[in-house]
Amino acid sequence: MAKIHLQTIINANIHKVFDLARDIDLHQKSTSKTNERAIAGRISGLIEEGESVTWKAKHLGIYQTLTTKIVRMEKPYQFTDVMLKGTFKSMKHEHIFKQKENYTMMIDIFEFESPLGMIGRIFNRLFLEKYMKNLLMERNRLIKATAEN
Repeated sequence: MAKIHLQTIINANIHKVFDLARDIDLHQKSTSKTNERAIAGRISGLIEEGESVTWKAKHLGIYQTLTTKIVRMEKPYQFTDVMLKGTFKSMKHEHIFKQKENYTMMIDIFEFESPLGMIGRIFNRLFLEKYMKNLLMERNRLIKATAEN
């Protein structure tokens, strides 16, 4: 299983950062390069615990769908989403927020497993881990810029 760990320092209140991280509309804006759109479930606004969203996006030249569900939420400190349906064998994304003196530390722990056994693991190492990390970093840049304005 591949694991991506990111930390982003944001000069804003933890409540604001937490809400931006679960904002469906902001997520779609951050993934405009892949034409990602929420097409089912919660399709706009702030996603809550127990809710799911189905995304459609063009990755690697192919339109794909991914359905995730928020399985755990402790406002404003963390939420976790997992894949219900999609091209991954499995996927889990933990979003953790820590209020420091003058800023919020936003932590992403993104774990995924590709199908196809050894071929999937090789594809992860050669390409997919960097691709997914870049998508997450782009999302985090927009959250940071929006929160700090």
